[in-house]
Amino acid sequence: MSLTTQQRWDRILSKVYERGHVTVKDMAGELAVSEATVRRDLRSLADTNRIELVYGGATLPRNVDYSFGSKSVRNVEAKRVIGSLAIKLINDGDQIFVDSGTTCFELAPLLKRKRGLSVIVNSVRLVGELNGTPGLSIITLGGQYRSDRMDTIGPLATSTLDQLRGYKAFLGADGLSMEFGVTAADIESAHLYRMAVRNARESILLVDHAKFLSPSLFKIVEWDAISRVITDSEPPAPWREFLDSHGIETIHPSSGPAEAESGNG
Repeated sequence: MSLTTQQRWDRILSKVYERGHVTVKDMAGELAVSEATVRRDLRSLADTNRIELVYGGATLPRNVDYSFGSKSVRNVEAKRVIGSLAIKLINDGDQIFVDSGTTCFELAPLLKRKRGLSVIVNSVRLVGELNGTPGLSIITLGGQYRSDRMDTIGPLATSTLDQLRGYKAFLGADGLSMEFGVTAADIESAHLYRMAVRNARESILLVDHAKFLSPSLFKIVEWDAISRVITDSEPPAPWREFLDSHGIETIHPSSGPAEAESGNG
């Protein structure tokens, strides 16, 4: 069976991140398509700055900024839409994990309206935003502080998280791949969020429309670990079919209303 355009792009991006460089000739052989098709795919990916074209192939883009400040100004309105949908899945009294990304950060002002929440975080910025909210319990993971991302990672963070169970996990991603799953741009985040998903009773992915266009380097989890995907617009048809086939509910502004499960598990 021939690959769809999205599947070819996923495969090309994965190989670029794995090797640092790919050639048109090699990718044509691996994808079983013509070199002309690969060139078109590479141009499309380069147009959105996911790769950099070089003679005969492509390389990783240079100077990609993954800091909190840089990411916080991208797709701001989309992230607010996602936050407004995600809050509907949270009940008073819930226990939740919220990751340190800019998409999940849009939940912060909405969480203040809930009662009796226990919120597990590795985000220093999120702690500051939620601090002083009556009736809200904050569990911080500690660990090594990353000033650019304003979060904590490493063995201390994972050892604390490893003692916690039964919460709902809300996490973002730096990229998505049908073949390789939910991905992050750095290995420390991927490791921590993989544990967050493993210990959760339900894991909900919050991603804007741009994340469907390419994977990042480090896998967080496979798709079978995700129960719902919340995004700001209806995903492309291949992604809708893919998520449906994996039993993953897709929530976006034109879908049906999101409903939270009752109880804390």
